Amino acid sequence: MADMDQAGWYVVHTYSGYENKVKLDLEKTIKNRGLQDYIFDVAVPLQDVVEIRNGQRKSVQRKMFPGYVLVHMIKTDDTWYVVRNTRGVTGFVGPGSEPISLTEEEIAKLGVQAGEGVEEIGFAVGDMITVIKGPWEGTMGPIRELNPSKQTLTINVDMFGGRETPVELSFEEVRLAR
Repeated sequence: MADMDQAGWYVVHTYSGYENKVKLDLEKTIKNRGLQDYIFDVAVPLQDVVEIRNGQRKSVQRKMFPGYVLVHMIKTDDTWYVVRNTRGVTGFVGPGSEPISLTEEEIAKLGVQAGEGVEEIGFAVGDMITVIKGPWEGTMGPIRELNPSKQTLTINVDMFGGRETPVELSFEEVRLAR
């Protein structure tokens, strides 16, 4: 029986969109090869995000780190080989080919982020906003698009002889029009 004190969390790079497949394949391999005493957990950290679609607020789960999977394991030649050779894995994160485990502080930060989620944004497509900072200060317009993950929204601005042009603004640059 391996000593769990030797275990660390390692970051594994995957092909984009393969995170859940890598997790399932790795869990199956761990079970089939009897590596439960060496590889303890495979995680795809998620966060709750409020999306606005068709004017409706909807809470969805999004991957915190697209293209990455976290593996809690004791690094041995066998565990390194199994993880590295799982279909969809492109390698470990670390200098050269040497995987480095995350520190306890890094893991603690991830745990806090994973549990908290993202604050509700307070804007909806169609809301009238006023720009309060930056080059467009004083401009008003309805929100055309929202991107909560980037904390931006898009409005159309009249420029170039009355042509409507989309302009992306950060949430800090605007407020709801009164």
